[in-house]
Amino acid sequence: MKYVLVTGGVVSGLGKGVTASSIGVLLKACGLRVTSIKIDPYLNTDAGTMSPFEHGEVFVLDDGGEVDLDLGNYERFLDIKLTRDNNITTGKIYQHVIAKERKGDYLGKTVQVVPHITDAIQEWIERVAAIPVDGEEGPADVCVIELGGTIGDIESAPFIEALGQFSYRVGPGNFCLVHVSLVPVLNVVGEQKTKPTQHSVRGLRGLGLIPDILACRSTKALEENVKEKLAQFCHVPLENIFTLYDAPNIWHIPRLLKDQKAHLVISKVLNLASIVKEPSLEEWTSRAELCANLHVPVRIAVVGKYTSLSDAYLSILKALLHASVACRKKLVVDWVPACDLEKETEKENPNAYKAAWKLLKGVDGVLVPGGFGDRGVEGKILAAKYAREKKIPFLGICLGMQVAVIEFARSVLCLHDANSTEFKPDTKHPCIIFMPEGSRTHMGGTMRLGSRKSIFSVKDSKSAKLYGNMTFVDERHRHRYEVNPDMVERLEKAGLSFAAKDETGKRMEIVELPSHPFFIGAQFHPEYKSRPGKASPLFLGLIAASCGELESVMNPAYAQQHLISNGPKNVLVNGNSKKAPNGLADVRHNNGYCRDSLFSIP
Repeated sequence: MKYVLVTGGVVSGLGKGVTASSIGVLLKACGLRVTSIKIDPYLNTDAGTMSPFEHGEVFVLDDGGEVDLDLGNYERFLDIKLTRDNNITTGKIYQHVIAKERKGDYLGKTVQVVPHITDAIQEWIERVAAIPVDGEEGPADVCVIELGGTIGDIESAPFIEALGQFSYRVGPGNFCLVHVSLVPVLNVVGEQKTKPTQHSVRGLRGLGLIPDILACRSTKALEENVKEKLAQFCHVPLENIFTLYDAPNIWHIPRLLKDQKAHLVISKVLNLASIVKEPSLEEWTSRAELCANLHVPVRIAVVGKYTSLSDAYLSILKALLHASVACRKKLVVDWVPACDLEKETEKENPNAYKAAWKLLKGVDGVLVPGGFGDRGVEGKILAAKYAREKKIPFLGICLGMQVAVIEFARSVLCLHDANSTEFKPDTKHPCIIFMPEGSRTHMGGTMRLGSRKSIFSVKDSKSAKLYGNMTFVDERHRHRYEVNPDMVERLEKAGLSFAAKDETGKRMEIVELPSHPFFIGAQFHPEYKSRPGKASPLFLGLIAASCGELESVMNPAYAQQHLISNGPKNVLVNGNSKKAPNGLADVRHNNGYCRDSLFSIP
């Protein structure tokens, strides 16, 4: 097994996750099998109880692991399925060591950070790196490890020590350290400054880790004299210093690394030069160029609780992007704060109220994502009501599906008190109830989590057609509350259709409104399995319906005719036939226009 460690210096948010994923893509394109591990030095055992404002979205894996959003990044880039153990945290390591101590596994020894914690970290890495994640048998060839945080952080110290020992243990030729650092440009001086990177590398060396490669983040390509200065003072060969400058979109980064011969340098450090072939990145290049050449917009409103931080809905955003590229449309996202749609806001902040409704009324489609807590729920209900009454394409995910059911019960069944017991425990008409597959008192890891089977009960439904008329689908879940089975019959008589249910038939998985052009809610999270070139069917349906192209997407032949395949080919780009290019969509925020850059995650 070969290991590539990606660390970061100077500041956080440099794009270590994108760099690690892009290295994985490059090595995979060379014919190697790749797996990934993310190390998060925080004390939480997992990301499940973290606020999205603190750490961005919680990504859910097939096995129910609630993990850092970077693992979603790895899955999307490398098209693999990771496990909860691929996300290592300080909490997990200490929990593991303390459990062993309580069992008496250390035979009375004093349990210390060195060697017990550091040994546990190394053993965890070796064990998880050997787990196949690409559907094939046997371990991968290369494991890409990302160390979260910044070199010098106190909480990272045990991991730095463990990785230093690990590099010595596996030996030269099996370990490659890539250090991502910042080379800023001061506006007053106008030149690229190397001192921050010099200090970062000095700190890294002082902790026992010697970088093989420098990946330098900057606004533009590094000047040759700057690279020479870094090589001299950081003791890294000139050819091992790469520039990761701001790109139009993150799908350009694997090609950017290839153009600088990163694959040759990494294979040389890992003694793989004799078996590595020239990387084939035609698919990535064509996809990046395609996005850059899309001009016909499709405007989607995301009505949520955490709209001030787009990372809170990262997988949602990427799934929308994958679908819009598949439909050859330029994605424009309007972030609508759900609470700004509510009547209370009209009284307290009329300008915000008017702005929110103006955004909602100007879109082609509406998406209401999941969430927890009652803040903004009434606004989400109003958004579902608007989409239903105005025949605007609507997709509700998790809580988004639940508010659509509540709104239907209130407006169509005239049950004005209809609600979820999560928000109003004493409601007379509980449309959404707590379903016993978790705990009411403990929050961490107690929900209905991971991949579960949803069986289609309505064969000619839009969702069944979008999924290719399959009998069932496996999608990932993360929730505690579900549609009340006792109200299903009454809701169906009024016009709702529960198109898919779980294996018991008691849990409603997909709801549709057949009389509406596109009104679908899913209890699961389809965004977690969306991939570049393999868009989630429900997101594809939303985008297609918003463009007036739903019927063509539901046609079984659509996938062969329109979805991106490996390598370039002639495709329709906004109605014109041309060689398949590739590029990433623009995302419009409430405060203006934002280009997806290296700091983003696919």
